[in-house]
Amino acid sequence: MLDDEGLHASSVVANCAMNRERQLAGVNSYERELGFDPVAWVGAGAGSDTAWLDLCCGSGRALIQAAARLPEVTLIGVDLVDAFLPVPEDSGPALVAAPIETWTPPRAFDLITCVHGLHYVGDKLAVLSRIVQWLTPGGRFVADLDLTSVRRADGEPVGRRLTTQLRAAGLAYDARCRRISCTGPRELSLPYTYLGADDRAGPNYTGQPAVHSYYRPA
Repeated sequence: MLDDEGLHASSVVANCAMNRERQLAGVNSYERELGFDPVAWVGAGAGSDTAWLDLCCGSGRALIQAAARLPEVTLIGVDLVDAFLPVPEDSGPALVAAPIETWTPPRAFDLITCVHGLHYVGDKLAVLSRIVQWLTPGGRFVADLDLTSVRRADGEPVGRRLTTQLRAAGLAYDARCRRISCTGPRELSLPYTYLGADDRAGPNYTGQPAVHSYYRPA
Protein backbone atom coordinates (compact mmCIF):
# COMPACT_ATOMS: atom_id res chain seq x y z
CA MET A 1 0.00 0.00 0.00
CA LEU A 2 1.03 3.60 -0.64
CA ASP A 3 1.11 6.56 1.71
CA ASP A 4 0.23 10.06 0.49
CA GLU A 5 3.77 10.81 -0.72
CA GLY A 6 3.90 7.66 -2.80
CA LEU A 7 0.38 8.21 -4.09
CA HIS A 8 1.12 11.77 -5.21
CA ALA A 9 4.00 10.44 -7.32
CA SER A 10 1.76 7.86 -9.01
CA SER A 11 0.96 8.21 -12.71
CA VAL A 12 -2.59 7.07 -11.90
CA VAL A 13 -3.15 10.04 -9.60
CA ALA A 14 -1.69 12.43 -12.16
CA ASN A 15 -4.14 11.09 -14.76
CA CYS A 16 -4.68 13.88 -17.29
CA ALA A 17 -7.71 12.22 -18.88
CA MET A 18 -10.18 12.84 -16.06
CA ASN A 19 -10.63 16.56 -15.55
CA ARG A 20 -8.22 18.51 -17.74
CA GLU A 21 -10.57 19.35 -20.62
CA ARG A 22 -13.95 19.31 -18.88
CA GLN A 23 -16.24 22.23 -19.76
CA LEU A 24 -19.00 23.87 -17.77
CA ALA A 25 -21.78 22.50 -19.99
CA GLY A 26 -22.20 19.94 -22.74
CA VAL A 27 -21.26 16.28 -23.13
CA ASN A 28 -18.00 16.36 -21.15
CA SER A 29 -19.09 18.86 -18.53
CA TYR A 30 -19.51 19.75 -14.89
CA GLU A 31 -23.25 20.07 -15.41
CA ARG A 32 -23.47 16.46 -16.61
CA GLU A 33 -21.18 14.99 -13.97
CA LEU A 34 -22.66 16.88 -11.02
CA GLY A 35 -26.30 16.63 -12.07
CA PHE A 36 -26.96 20.39 -11.95
CA ASP A 37 -25.67 23.66 -13.41
CA PRO A 38 -23.18 25.00 -10.83
CA VAL A 39 -23.02 28.46 -12.40
CA ALA A 40 -26.79 28.89 -12.27
CA TRP A 41 -26.90 27.59 -8.70
CA VAL A 42 -24.09 29.69 -7.24
CA GLY A 43 -25.09 32.71 -9.33
CA ALA A 44 -28.64 32.85 -7.97
CA GLY A 45 -28.58 35.83 -5.64
CA ALA A 46 -24.78 35.97 -5.74
CA GLY A 47 -23.07 38.88 -4.05
CA SER A 48 -19.55 40.03 -3.33
CA ASP A 49 -19.22 37.51 -0.46
CA THR A 50 -20.28 34.45 -2.52
CA ALA A 51 -17.61 31.82 -3.17
CA TRP A 52 -17.22 28.57 -5.11
CA LEU A 53 -14.41 26.09 -4.42
CA ASP A 54 -13.60 23.46 -7.05
CA LEU A 55 -11.36 20.69 -5.72
CA CYS A 56 -9.25 18.61 -8.14
CA CYS A 57 -10.05 21.24 -10.74
CA GLY A 58 -7.67 19.93 -13.41
CA SER A 59 -6.59 22.68 -15.77
CA GLY A 60 -9.10 25.08 -14.22
CA ARG A 61 -10.94 25.33 -17.54
CA ALA A 62 -14.44 25.21 -16.03
CA LEU A 63 -13.67 27.89 -13.42
CA ILE A 64 -12.08 30.14 -16.03
CA GLN A 65 -15.26 29.82 -18.10
CA ALA A 66 -17.39 30.48 -15.02
CA ALA A 67 -15.49 33.65 -14.14
CA ALA A 68 -16.91 35.44 -17.17
CA ARG A 69 -20.45 34.68 -15.99
CA LEU A 70 -19.88 35.18 -12.26
CA PRO A 71 -17.90 38.44 -11.95
CA GLU A 72 -18.93 39.00 -8.31
CA VAL A 73 -18.19 35.47 -7.10
CA THR A 74 -14.87 34.38 -5.57
CA LEU A 75 -13.68 31.32 -7.50
CA ILE A 76 -10.91 29.07 -6.17
CA GLY A 77 -9.63 25.88 -7.80
CA VAL A 78 -7.23 23.41 -6.19
CA ASP A 79 -5.38 20.60 -7.94
CA LEU A 80 -2.38 18.44 -7.08
CA VAL A 81 -0.78 19.03 -10.50
CA ASP A 82 0.15 22.53 -11.67
CA ALA A 83 -1.14 22.17 -15.22
CA PHE A 84 -3.45 25.17 -15.21
CA LEU A 85 -4.52 27.14 -18.25
CA PRO A 86 -3.56 30.83 -18.36
CA VAL A 87 -5.88 32.91 -16.19
CA PRO A 88 -7.02 36.43 -17.13
CA GLU A 89 -5.37 38.82 -14.68
CA ASP A 90 -8.41 40.98 -14.01
CA SER A 91 -11.24 38.44 -13.94
CA GLY A 92 -9.93 34.92 -13.45
CA PRO A 93 -10.20 32.40 -10.62
CA ALA A 94 -7.43 31.73 -8.11
CA LEU A 95 -5.85 28.39 -9.04
CA VAL A 96 -3.75 26.65 -6.39
CA ALA A 97 -1.43 23.67 -6.81
CA ALA A 98 -1.65 21.72 -3.55
CA PRO A 99 -2.73 18.32 -2.19
CA ILE A 100 -6.29 18.52 -0.88
CA GLU A 101 -5.32 16.27 2.04
CA THR A 102 -3.43 19.16 3.65
CA TRP A 103 -4.60 22.34 1.90
CA THR A 104 -6.40 24.78 4.21
CA PRO A 105 -9.06 27.09 2.72
CA PRO A 106 -8.99 30.84 3.42
CA ARG A 107 -12.76 31.01 4.00
CA ALA A 108 -16.08 29.11 3.91
CA PHE A 109 -17.82 28.43 0.60
CA ASP A 110 -21.34 28.58 -0.79
CA LEU A 111 -20.53 25.80 -3.25
CA ILE A 112 -17.87 23.09 -3.15
CA THR A 113 -17.50 20.69 -6.07
CA CYS A 114 -15.15 17.80 -6.80
CA VAL A 115 -15.57 16.11 -10.17
CA HIS A 116 -14.03 12.62 -10.00
CA GLY A 117 -11.16 13.86 -7.83
CA LEU A 118 -11.94 11.72 -4.78
CA HIS A 119 -11.26 8.62 -6.88
CA TYR A 120 -7.55 9.48 -6.66
CA VAL A 121 -7.31 10.41 -2.97
CA GLY A 122 -5.81 8.02 -0.45
CA ASP A 123 -7.66 8.68 2.80
CA LYS A 124 -11.00 9.49 1.19
CA LEU A 125 -12.92 9.54 4.47
CA ALA A 126 -10.55 11.99 6.16
CA VAL A 127 -10.63 14.32 3.16
CA LEU A 128 -14.42 14.11 3.04
CA SER A 129 -14.57 14.98 6.75
CA ARG A 130 -12.46 18.08 6.11
CA ILE A 131 -14.39 19.27 3.07
CA VAL A 132 -17.83 19.24 4.67
CA GLN A 133 -16.61 21.62 7.37
CA TRP A 134 -15.80 24.30 4.78
CA LEU A 135 -19.39 25.11 3.81
CA THR A 136 -21.37 28.20 4.71
CA PRO A 137 -24.66 27.49 6.59
CA GLY A 138 -26.58 27.21 3.31
CA GLY A 139 -23.65 26.03 1.24
CA ARG A 140 -23.81 22.99 -1.03
CA PHE A 141 -21.22 20.23 -1.51
CA VAL A 142 -21.41 17.80 -4.45
CA ALA A 143 -18.78 15.27 -5.53
CA ASP A 144 -18.33 12.03 -7.43
CA LEU A 145 -17.49 9.16 -5.09
CA ASP A 146 -17.50 5.43 -5.77
CA LEU A 147 -17.92 3.86 -2.32
CA THR A 148 -16.80 0.46 -3.63
CA SER A 149 -13.28 1.94 -3.59
CA VAL A 150 -13.46 2.24 0.21
CA ARG A 151 -12.33 -1.20 1.40
CA ARG A 152 -11.53 -3.26 4.44
CA ALA A 153 -8.09 -4.77 5.01
CA ASP A 154 -9.31 -8.04 3.45
CA GLY A 155 -10.04 -6.22 0.19
CA GLU A 156 -13.83 -6.27 0.42
CA PRO A 157 -15.79 -2.99 0.11
CA VAL A 158 -17.02 -1.57 3.41
CA GLY A 159 -20.45 -1.51 1.79
CA ARG A 160 -23.82 -0.53 3.21
CA ARG A 161 -22.48 0.10 6.68
CA LEU A 162 -20.56 3.12 5.41
CA THR A 163 -23.50 4.39 3.38
CA THR A 164 -25.69 4.23 6.48
CA GLN A 165 -23.10 6.09 8.56
CA LEU A 166 -22.76 8.85 5.97
CA ARG A 167 -26.51 9.33 5.76
CA ALA A 168 -26.78 9.39 9.55
CA ALA A 169 -24.27 12.26 9.52
CA GLY A 170 -26.47 14.26 7.14
CA LEU A 171 -24.84 13.43 3.81
CA ALA A 172 -26.80 12.10 0.85
CA TYR A 173 -25.38 9.32 -1.31
CA ASP A 174 -26.79 8.41 -4.71
CA ALA A 175 -25.54 4.88 -5.38
CA ARG A 176 -26.76 4.89 -8.98
CA CYS A 177 -24.88 8.07 -9.91
CA ARG A 178 -22.10 7.46 -7.36
CA ARG A 179 -22.54 10.99 -6.07
CA ILE A 180 -22.23 12.34 -2.53
CA SER A 181 -23.63 15.66 -1.34
CA CYS A 182 -24.77 17.71 1.61
CA THR A 183 -26.09 21.16 2.47
CA GLY A 184 -24.50 23.16 5.26
CA PRO A 185 -21.37 22.28 7.26
CA ARG A 186 -21.13 18.89 8.94
CA GLU A 187 -19.04 17.31 11.66
CA LEU A 188 -18.19 13.95 10.15
CA SER A 189 -16.43 11.48 12.44
CA LEU A 190 -16.35 8.00 10.94
CA PRO A 191 -15.11 4.94 12.91
CA TYR A 192 -12.37 3.82 10.54
CA THR A 193 -8.56 3.74 10.71
CA TYR A 194 -6.84 4.43 7.41
CA LEU A 195 -4.31 1.78 6.36
CA GLY A 196 -3.11 2.97 2.96
CA ALA A 197 -3.99 3.11 -0.72
CA ASP A 198 -3.54 0.97 -3.83
CA ASP A 199 -3.04 2.67 -7.20
CA ARG A 200 -3.15 -0.70 -8.99
CA ALA A 201 -6.88 -1.16 -8.46
CA GLY A 202 -7.57 -0.82 -12.18
CA PRO A 203 -10.43 1.02 -13.92
CA ASN A 204 -13.52 2.01 -11.97
CA TYR A 205 -16.95 2.79 -13.42
CA THR A 206 -15.51 5.72 -15.41
CA GLY A 207 -13.23 3.39 -17.36
CA GLN A 208 -10.17 5.15 -15.93
CA PRO A 209 -7.69 3.63 -13.43
CA ALA A 210 -8.53 4.69 -9.89
CA VAL A 211 -7.29 4.24 -6.31
CA HIS A 212 -8.67 1.91 -3.64
CA SER A 213 -8.47 3.10 -0.04
CA TYR A 214 -8.13 0.59 2.81
CA TYR A 215 -9.45 0.93 6.36
CA ARG A 216 -9.82 -0.98 9.58
CA PRO A 217 -13.33 -0.50 11.02
CA ALA A 218 -13.32 0.48 14.68
